[in-house]
Order: sequence, then structure tokens, then C-alpha cells
Amino acid sequence: MTVSDPNSSPKRLLFIGNSYTQRNDLPGLLTVLGAAAAPVREIVSRRVIENGASLRRHWNAGEAVRILREEPWDAVVLQEQSTLPVKNRKRYHENVRLFHEEIRRHGSRTVLYHTWARQIAPATQADLDEAVFAIAQETGSTVVPAGRAWTRYQQAAPALPLYDPDGSHPTLAGSYLAACTFFATLFHESPEGLPAPSGVAWSTDETRKLQQSAWAAVTRVQP
Repeated sequence: MTVSDPNSSPKRLLFIGNSYTQRNDLPGLLTVLGAAAAPVREIVSRRVIENGASLRRHWNAGEAVRILREEPWDAVVLQEQSTLPVKNRKRYHENVRLFHEEIRRHGSRTVLYHTWARQIAPATQADLDEAVFAIAQETGSTVVPAGRAWTRYQQAAPALPLYDPDGSHPTLAGSYLAACTFFATLFHESPEGLPAPSGVAWSTDETRKLQQSAWAAVTRVQP
């Protein structure tokens, strides 16, 4: 693991999304990774979560915008309903633009949580990639390419399943891989060598494969 930034001041993150963020406590996994890094990366996060919600539903409900306006945030993480970028790219882009303008107005950075295709429809990953990277380029947003990290890990004969039995939500390994991808993106630093989640029976080698998949996805993030 290389250290690229000695600044250990807290990074304040607001997560806006649904169960893909909430499952296995993704923000909490990221906080643990930050605390184990050298130097320590202190992460303070808050989340606005509604299962199955789109960004438009969050926008209309008003709570996410209220919190964005009332507190200072270094970055605001937007996680769209998982299939919307594929089914209705135009709507997804409109949703990101709504939040991005408000985020920019308050001096924060827009971060797009780029998720994965459903297990039964892997071919849609390419459409999901295109939808996310297109709006990121338009708005100057940062992409956390968790979907690409999933693809890389799955191509490496993995021992750990990333999908829950529903074929949509992440297992703990899937959420940990996403957390490693967040760490690599936000701090420009490989997560290799950081600890696995507490209590898991993964081998050190398998943990390293997850971390390496995250770093490879981030360092080759361009479409």
C-alpha cells in the first residue's frame, strides 16, 4: 500500500441512495478501512436511505437536499436505483443534474456510486458503464467504479460470491469490494494490506484479490 496524501483531516461524506448502500453498512465498512490506513483517514458520514428509491424520489422527498444545505460536506455520494441508468438513461442523467447543481452550489463534490448489473443480465453492465461515465464527464463528477471492480473480481476465478441469492444485492464480500473501491477512489491509494471485515473466514489471499480488483478498476477508470 502506498501513501499519497499525508493529510489525515476528516472527510465528510453524505450518502444518498437505497439498499445497495445500506446493505452490510457500506459507509461503515469504508470508515473502518480509513481508520486502518496509514496515515489514518478519518471519515465522518451520514446517509439518507430508502429501499428501492431513485434519486428523483429522494429529491422530491426533500430530506437529502435539506441535509445537504444544512451541513458542510466534502463529497455527496449519489446511488441511483440499480436498473434505472439502463432502463431510462435520460431520466438518470436528469436526476444527477438536479443534485449536482445543488451540490456544486454548496461547495461539495459529486461522487457517483457506479454499481453492477443484475446477475441474470451481465450484458447490461456495458450500458450501465456508459450511462454513468457519460453524466460524470458532463458534470465533472467523480466515479467510484464498483461495477467494474465486480467484473474484474469475477473474471479472476473468485472464491467468494458477490451476489446475494436474489441476484441483485451484495454479499458482505460484494459490499467490502465496493468499500475498497470507494477508498481507492477518494484517497488515490491502493487498499491492499487493509483488513478484511471483522469475523469473516476469508483467506488473506482472497482479501487481497478483492483489494486488487478495486485498485485495478480505479486506476483504469476511463471508459
